[in-house]
Amino acid sequence: MTGKTKSFPLSLSSVADNPSRTAHTRSLKSLSSARTATPQTATQNAARDSIRNNTRPVTHTAPPAPAAKPPLAPKTDRPVPMVSESVRKAMVARVAKQGVRDNKVLAALEAVPRHLFLQPALASQAYIDASLPIGYHQTISQPYIVARMIEVLRNNRSGTLEKVLEIGTGCGYQAAVLAMVAKEVYSVERIKPLHELAKANLRTLRIANLRLHYGDGMLGFPQVAPFDGIILAAAGLEVPQALLEQLAIGGRLVAPVGSHHQVLQLVERVSKYEWTTETLEDCHFVPLRPGTV
Repeated sequence: MTGKTKSFPLSLSSVADNPSRTAHTRSLKSLSSARTATPQTATQNAARDSIRNNTRPVTHTAPPAPAAKPPLAPKTDRPVPMVSESVRKAMVARVAKQGVRDNKVLAALEAVPRHLFLQPALASQAYIDASLPIGYHQTISQPYIVARMIEVLRNNRSGTLEKVLEIGTGCGYQAAVLAMVAKEVYSVERIKPLHELAKANLRTLRIANLRLHYGDGMLGFPQVAPFDGIILAAAGLEVPQALLEQLAIGGRLVAPVGSHHQVLQLVERVSKYEWTTETLEDCHFVPLRPGTV
């Protein structure tokens, strides 16, 4: 604000042409135009020069505003990552160096594409010797422990596996490896979304001797018992009695046992009322829980 006061409307004399004032105003405008370059005058000069040089004027436009990001949505078609066979063979070689000697188990480990059981963001880590998350606070077991448990399971009196029960399907990877070395495999999962995930992962592999079941793994699968092999992918404080009862005489059960300190345990049924137990090595698994969710 200034100290001067203005009154409205203005008088006719204040806006009428005054020759002396008009000439003075024109001279000021000419001086201002000579000293100030505005975007409009720059564009006019460029147009004038382009006509003179027979070229098109160059126009500059502001870049378009970035489009809003779409909301995240689950993918229906998962891309298949590029994973070379040499990477999988290197994983199998590491497992062999760690002590797994069963050639049939090693061949199964090489045959099953582990990266197809992981989300695309983790596919590049599929062949490192580590457990990885699969959702719902569950993991896919490390390749060594999968091979080790199956090797122990196969080292029974007959040296073969006819009918195997897996407790804890998870994403389906271990079930697929088991299906490569056993005649029949039944796998039980208590978490419904993981049961559906495993079905989706295994559908493209078309494994005919594998059956998935949604239910309480601590109850086993009595409808198709007895089993000559039972394997658990979760650790309880002890092996559930229902699973011991479903083990065939001469059959083997391999399970992680413990809470903070877990060990891999081998249970072998030697008679109708007798089982032997052997501790193999330290391990780390998610806890075994009852019921279904």
